[in-house]
Amino acid sequence: MELLQLLQSPGALPSIPRVVALVLSELDSDEPDLRKIGMQLKEDPILTARLLAVANSARFNLSRGVTSVAEALPLLGLNELRDMIYAAAVASAFRQVGGVNMPHFWRYSLNVAKLARRLAMDTPQVSAAYTAGLVHAAGELVLHRALPQQMAELDAAMSVFDLQRAAAEQKLLGYSYAQVGAAFASAWSLPKVLVDVVAYHVDPTVPQCREPLAAVVHLAAWRARGQEVNLGLEALMASYPDTIASALHLDSRLVLDDKIIDWTSLQEVSGLV
Repeated sequence: MELLQLLQSPGALPSIPRVVALVLSELDSDEPDLRKIGMQLKEDPILTARLLAVANSARFNLSRGVTSVAEALPLLGLNELRDMIYAAAVASAFRQVGGVNMPHFWRYSLNVAKLARRLAMDTPQVSAAYTAGLVHAAGELVLHRALPQQMAELDAAMSVFDLQRAAAEQKLLGYSYAQVGAAFASAWSLPKVLVDVVAYHVDPTVPQCREPLAAVVHLAAWRARGQEVNLGLEALMASYPDTIASALHLDSRLVLDDKIIDWTSLQEVSGLV
């Protein structure tokens, strides 16, 4: 199936939930109104539950539980709120996808988000890096929905997290999850920087890529895939994307450090799936 045909097939690209669109629109305004956002979030029980889960997490270490949206919103900065909305929206749109272990998929995606944020720590793009990492592989879910038989055959041959997954999809279909994911991000009117990162993170060295954040997500995805398929240090070093890491002025010792992030547990994922 050609890429355009796939994207136009019924149900391939889920519509952005109404509440999510309203909240993101308010967040993008010059002076976001938390009271208005709170009223909008109350219309969606899944988003409300996710917000309360974040507010009651160990990170905030509150002496008493947060029980309302009004209490939870001031605890999160606007950037973190936006990240949470993106995560909950994509998770809601792809609640179950045949052939994909969703807890493992979201564990991987959250690890890419954390790694991208860590690798971009000294840049102005920290928040964008986290969001880009979070949504970069959404195209894989679209492919599994639209082409279940072909994806099942590919899954039988290699893990969805294999380092060569995008190349295998490109050979099989003429496109990979990256192009599909970029179309998904564009359909949801996500910021252009996110669309470009999703489109080019598989190979940020192509001339069309003018977004440095794509290289950050490439490196983060490589590291998280290695974690998912249990690559040892020797295998990681053998596949290390040195050219891209060097262009970002990143020390290999940081990238290869097993403690570079607090790796996501399946329990942490439970709030998303």
